[in-house]
Amino acid sequence: MQIQELRSLFVFEGLSDEQLIQLEAASSNVSFDNGDILFREGDPADFWWVLLDGHVELLRRSGHEESVVSVMDRPGLWSGGFRAWTDSAGYLATGRASGSGQMLQVPAVALGELVRSWFPFGVHLIAGFFQTVRTMEALSRQREALVALGTLAAGLAHELNNPASAATRAVDALETTYDTLSESLLRLAEQRLSAEQFRAIDSLRRELDASSTGADPLSVTDREEALIDWLDAHEVPDSWRIAPALGSTGADVAWSERVKQVLDPIPLGPSLEWMASGLSAAALLAEIKESTRRVSDLVSTVKSYSQLDRASLQLIDVTEGIESTLVILGEKLREGISVVRDYARDLPEIEAIPGELNQVWTNLIDNAIDAMDGQGTLHLCTRADGDSVIIEVADTGAGIPVDVQARAFEPFFTTKEVGKGTGLGLDISRRIVVERHHGEIAIRSQPGETVLTIKLPTRPV
Repeated sequence: MQIQELRSLFVFEGLSDEQLIQLEAASSNVSFDNGDILFREGDPADFWWVLLDGHVELLRRSGHEESVVSVMDRPGLWSGGFRAWTDSAGYLATGRASGSGQMLQVPAVALGELVRSWFPFGVHLIAGFFQTVRTMEALSRQREALVALGTLAAGLAHELNNPASAATRAVDALETTYDTLSESLLRLAEQRLSAEQFRAIDSLRRELDASSTGADPLSVTDREEALIDWLDAHEVPDSWRIAPALGSTGADVAWSERVKQVLDPIPLGPSLEWMASGLSAAALLAEIKESTRRVSDLVSTVKSYSQLDRASLQLIDVTEGIESTLVILGEKLREGISVVRDYARDLPEIEAIPGELNQVWTNLIDNAIDAMDGQGTLHLCTRADGDSVIIEVADTGAGIPVDVQARAFEPFFTTKEVGKGTGLGLDISRRIVVERHHGEIAIRSQPGETVLTIKLPTRPV
């Protein structure tokens, strides 16, 4: 390669002719075609690669999938060579050619020797900076992952507790109800009902709806009180226990009179207790079914949130990810916070990494909830905008001062007190949106309203 060509690359600006000659002597030109793999993620970074011409995609592996994290598309952009500064460094990504072109390949050892002879003080700074950045990035990612895991675990535990507790209570009540049902059936048999009478009261029992939940509570209460008076007047024992089970399923005094006509002169107690116990058992089974379904739905939601069973890059519904995040953060959406959903019905699917976007939604919604301090409105909006989608997360908190807005996306910058937050959420959200998905993120804030706006292309650029 000619020295003039090397000098035209911005990365070599300021080098003398002698230095460029030394660099040229230590390097070689590598031509590539579309699809060629130049270096692989995790392999020892034994070479420094400088783009001379063409395009090279940088890919990182997530599970069994690889996704493009960056593109080398400008002469002078470089990758690798980290073994010039440390013996344990590997390539951070896989370099794959997208078209034909050329790279300058410099052995990392030779690069280290050249730079040490040219800039001995600078090498010490680079080596220290390189090690410090690697350590800080590893610790910050680990801490952010632990914070996200803690949020997920706390939210899931809280959401699972309610249906699990309801199912446990229902099972305990069902055991007692089953005993009552068996005893009442035995007493009913002792009454020597005819087959016609038994079929008649069973038909009356089937008229009632054990799963009825839509009745007006005041109407149900009035019906139960009227039933208690009627049962007491007809000397039916345990009226206080039988009336609620019958009244909540639609029974009234007129229905009770029909039962009396069928059984007369047989006492009403065993028959009504048998019907009430059967209806209570059916209602408890329905409650157990609903509770276990809720647990199953929560597990599915967490599975969708974590995206453990899906490819990294796929077509996704943004709304689905936001909704699963709301479930995970349900514990923090206390009574004083209302959620307003303004989702576009015609919102197109986008090609993205859902697990990473769910991390963005978690960071933004969690920040919005904290900003409102237990009282306010969380407004979630999605809409289409040409070849992009817009997502807005707004809260009615105190707002963000202008000087804080200017630094909000800086790494480790936080206004939260010690022990709350990591100072990483908005920085990571920015990197996921801007660098990983080629989108945009912005803050607009005033007292009483803060809006985080995300713009994502439907297809990666």
